[in-house]
Amino acid sequence: MKRILVLHTGGTIAMKEDTLTGGVSPDVSNPLMDAPIHIDDDVELIVEDIFNIPSPHMTPKEMLQLKQRIQLAHLSGVDGVVITHGTDTLEETAFFLDTTIGGQLPIVVTGAMRSSNEIGSDGLYNFESAIRVAKSPDAIGKGVLVVMNDEIHSARYVTKTHTTNIATFRTPTLGPIGLVTKHRILFMQELLNNRHLDVDRVDGLFPIVKAYAGMTGELFDALADSLIDGLVIEALGAGNLPPQTIEPLKKLIARNIPVVLVSRCFNGVAEPVYDYLGGGIELQALGVIFCNSINSQKARIKLLIAKNRGLTMDELPDFMEN
Repeated sequence: MKRILVLHTGGTIAMKEDTLTGGVSPDVSNPLMDAPIHIDDDVELIVEDIFNIPSPHMTPKEMLQLKQRIQLAHLSGVDGVVITHGTDTLEETAFFLDTTIGGQLPIVVTGAMRSSNEIGSDGLYNFESAIRVAKSPDAIGKGVLVVMNDEIHSARYVTKTHTTNIATFRTPTLGPIGLVTKHRILFMQELLNNRHLDVDRVDGLFPIVKAYAGMTGELFDALADSLIDGLVIEALGAGNLPPQTIEPLKKLIARNIPVVLVSRCFNGVAEPVYDYLGGGIELQALGVIFCNSINSQKARIKLLIAKNRGLTMDELPDFMEN
């Protein structure tokens, strides 16, 4: 018998559409708690309605609570975990859990793009698919997975790509690592090892700034005078910034504020290639950390974890870059 812990957190998968106004909002009770689902006879579900909040209300504090509940469940012998979640911040929660827990047991995060009473609602199907993946022996050691629309994605790389389409979750460059078919769970890619750091707090302020043509240094000047604990920059192209930002950026770095850089491009990686004022080679020489394989929202989560674990400025690059 496989014991699967189900943690409901809210989101569209647990909401209903008002037939008069068309507005979608949380129901008085989570419809998933009473919904009929089809699971194998060898599966026992332990179901908890841990939160019932819209996805934009999710914060690292709730992510930490999920992590602690999962670790407790692991000690009690649970074989896998399924989390239902709103899609707006689903990838951040999944990445947080992947970076702090990793592959101790199968953890599958799922959601829905259509609420429970809309035509073509995808919630129950995704929920059942997630349970099937969580009980699969092949899911062991794969880290945290995101299962939506018959696809299995690694939490490390998956991202939401469309505001309303049910096929919104995609993994740029690499694609899904597996598929959910009628009768099988198929994994088709091997995953790189991901370093994990456990934390017991999630303090600090870590904003994200997106670079743009004609960007000047006023925003970085303001941040240098604030109480931020770290900064993530979505840079241009392979990892470049407009030249007017460089002097204010130096002030941030002089204050020992870690500055992490990713590309604002949807595909590819950030790396120091260009050797001109504001180019990646200069930025790296200044001490900017290139986080080359994840997007800005995940880089922010990773930086938050690193700082709350107490990594020093010398230890940060190795963790953030890999």
